[in-house]
Amino acid sequence: MNNPAKQQNARTAITPTREQDFPEWYQEVVKAADMAENSPVRGSMIIKPYGWALWENMTRIFDAWLKDYGIQNAYFPLLIPVSFLAKEAEHVEGFAKECAVVTHHRLEKGPKGGLVPAEAAKLEEPYVIRPTSETIIGDAMARWVQSYRDLPLKLNQWNNVMRWEMRTRLFLRTSEFLWHEGHCAFETAKEAEADTLHVMGLYKRFFEEYLAFTGFVGPKTAEERFPGAINTIGFEAMMQDGKALQAATTHDLGQNFSKSIGIKFQGRDGKEAFAHTTSWAYSTRTLGGMIMMHGDDDGMIMPPRVAPVQVIVLPVIKDEAGAGALMDFCNKIADDLKKAGVAVKVDSRDMRTPDKMWEAVKKGIPVRVEVGQREMEANSVTFVRRDLGKDSKTTCTVPEFLAKVSGVLDDVHNGLLSRNRKFRDDNTFDGKGVSDIKDFFAAGKMGFVRVPVETLKDEALEKVKDEFKLSTRCMPFEDEGKKVLIAKSY
Repeated sequence: MNNPAKQQNARTAITPTREQDFPEWYQEVVKAADMAENSPVRGSMIIKPYGWALWENMTRIFDAWLKDYGIQNAYFPLLIPVSFLAKEAEHVEGFAKECAVVTHHRLEKGPKGGLVPAEAAKLEEPYVIRPTSETIIGDAMARWVQSYRDLPLKLNQWNNVMRWEMRTRLFLRTSEFLWHEGHCAFETAKEAEADTLHVMGLYKRFFEEYLAFTGFVGPKTAEERFPGAINTIGFEAMMQDGKALQAATTHDLGQNFSKSIGIKFQGRDGKEAFAHTTSWAYSTRTLGGMIMMHGDDDGMIMPPRVAPVQVIVLPVIKDEAGAGALMDFCNKIADDLKKAGVAVKVDSRDMRTPDKMWEAVKKGIPVRVEVGQREMEANSVTFVRRDLGKDSKTTCTVPEFLAKVSGVLDDVHNGLLSRNRKFRDDNTFDGKGVSDIKDFFAAGKMGFVRVPVETLKDEALEKVKDEFKLSTRCMPFEDEGKKVLIAKSY
C-alpha cells in the first residue's frame, strides 16, 4: 500500500507525501493545519484554537446525545489514592506501568541548588494521576447506591487522563489526553450488556454521521479486553496506511469492580446484591484518526458536520479603490450563510490571496468561496470543494449558492464516508488461518486479515503476531462471531 520509493510527481502542500513517509506526513498535516503542537511537558500536547474548536464541536454534539440517553455529567478528582487501584488487582496490573505517581506536596531548595521534593512533605499515601477513573467513581457509587431504587446510576465526565507513554504522537498517543468516560451501575447483567451495546451504537452513529468515519464493530478477544472487564466491544477503523485504530470502546465490567469496591444494594427481594457496572470512552485520538483517514497530500480534509469553519470566503482584491465595496459584498454573503446555519468565515487579512487559499486547503475547510470584482458585479461566487479540489470549481449566482450550500456540505460528508468505506472493504482480506496471515504480511501488504475465529486456538498464531507486530482487533458483529480481524495497529 505504501511505497516510500515512489517519487512525488506533482507539487503538493505537504512533504513528504503519504506514499513517501506516512508517519511523517501525518505530523506535517497536524502542523500545517495548525491543530496542535508538542508541549514543554514530555509526551503532552498543546491543542491550538483550531484543533480545540473541532474538539468542542464533537463534545457538544455527543454530550447532548448522552444526556438524551439519561447520562448525568459529574466531575471526579484528578488524583487517585494508590490503595484504590490496589483493590482491583487485574485493573491495576493493566495500568501499573503507565501510572504517573505523586509522592510529595512541596518543593525546597536542594543541596546543590535548584528545587527538589521536600522530604518533610512526603505523602503518607502516594496518589496516581488518573489513567482512568473506574476506582474513584466506583468508590462514590458505593456510597450513593443503597437500594435498587438508586439504580441505574449513569454518570459521565469530560476530563483529561495520564498514561505514561514511551513513544508519543500528537493526538494518536500522548501521555496526557482528553476524553469522556462514562461509568454506569445497573441492577441486572442484562441492563449492563444493553448499555455497552447502546453506547457503541451511539459511537458508530456519531462517527459515521458526523466524522464520516467508518470501521468494524464487535467484541474484543480475551487478551485485548479492558483490564477487569468480562467483555469489551471495540470500534476498529482502518487508516490510509492500512493500520487499525481503536476509535472507541465500551466495557461490560460484570460485578468485578462492584465486588472489589463495594457497590452493593438491597434488591427487590430484600437481599444484598452487587451492581453490574460498565464503562466506555472515546478520546482526542479520534481527531488523529480523522486526519489519517481523510487527509491527502495537500493537508487535512475536515468533515463538514464538525468543521469549525464550513465555508471560507476569500475576497480577491486587485483594486484597492473597490476593496470596501467588495468586503461589504463578502460580509453580506457570510451573514446570509450564518442565518442558514452555516459556520462561515471571511478571510479579510492583508495577505496574498494564494497564501490564504493554501492555508484554507491545508486546514481542510470543506468549501472555499472566491469573490472578486467580476463576481461582485455579477452577484455571483466561485466555490471549490476541498475533497474534490480544483476540478470542482463552480461559478453560480449568490442566491443559487445559498440555496445549494447545505447540499454541497452533505455531498462532501457522503463522499468522504463512501470513500472511507470502500477503502476499508478493498483492503480487508479473507483468509483461512495462520498461514494466510503470515503470507499476507510477509509480502509487505497492509490492511485487515479476516480469518475464522478458530484461528485463535492455533499455537502458531502468537509467533506470527510477534514476528509482524500484529494484534487481534475485534470479532465483527456482521460476521456473527465467526471471524476475527488481525492487523497492525496504532
